[in-house]
Amino acid sequence: MPFVNPSYPRGPYHFVDREFFIISYRTDEKLLRQMVPEPLTIDDPIVSFEFIRMPDSSGFGKYTESGQVISIIDEQGRKGSYSHMMYLDDESPIAGGRELWGFPKKYASPKLEVVTDTLIGTLDYGPVRIATGTMGYKYETLDMALEQKKMAESPNYLLKIIPHVDGTARICELNRYYSQNVTVKGAWTGPAKLELFQHALAPIADLPVLEIVGAKHLLCDLTLGLGEVAFDYLKA
Repeated sequence: MPFVNPSYPRGPYHFVDREFFIISYRTDEKLLRQMVPEPLTIDDPIVSFEFIRMPDSSGFGKYTESGQVISIIDEQGRKGSYSHMMYLDDESPIAGGRELWGFPKKYASPKLEVVTDTLIGTLDYGPVRIATGTMGYKYETLDMALEQKKMAESPNYLLKIIPHVDGTARICELNRYYSQNVTVKGAWTGPAKLELFQHALAPIADLPVLEIVGAKHLLCDLTLGLGEVAFDYLKA
């Protein structure tokens, strides 16, 4: 981080008209358990592949993001999510997300758009297409109050690893954050499909799609709350 020219301002960070396209799928349970750090556990082996368009975010500007979020159960027995891999097209939130919370972000080219009657999410790593998601556009309306409650109350977890100058881990902790000031403006579902493709440096297909269990399209405002340390692996 340049001392006199940081990549992002101080938070918290507010998002207006943040748009989610989320496809949830069942994957291989044995493979998934290897990806989730203790003390988090999994019940049903569900992964959500997300395409997120952010046209107005304070401090971070305009960008699009995509990646995998794993459904987990935390030490208190609460259902929540663990961010596994994330790819986006803007340096500022890559730096801020990794340094502040521990978001697992890498640079890539995600896209979310509506083409005629279809909501389409794509993710390219360099020139290679690694994910394609589709859903019927606004097929069926969801309960906005219920979706808002889920977003506001569910804990979200991240594994933050920052190396020492010799390459060993100087920070290794499980962090927790919540979405705040959530206002859901629209919520829909519909028939959906998801394809994941192999890539050596973006191994999203290592958690294969066995069964699509649901999909939703959300439009909302929210504030990304600053996190707290849930578990410090080096102290433990």
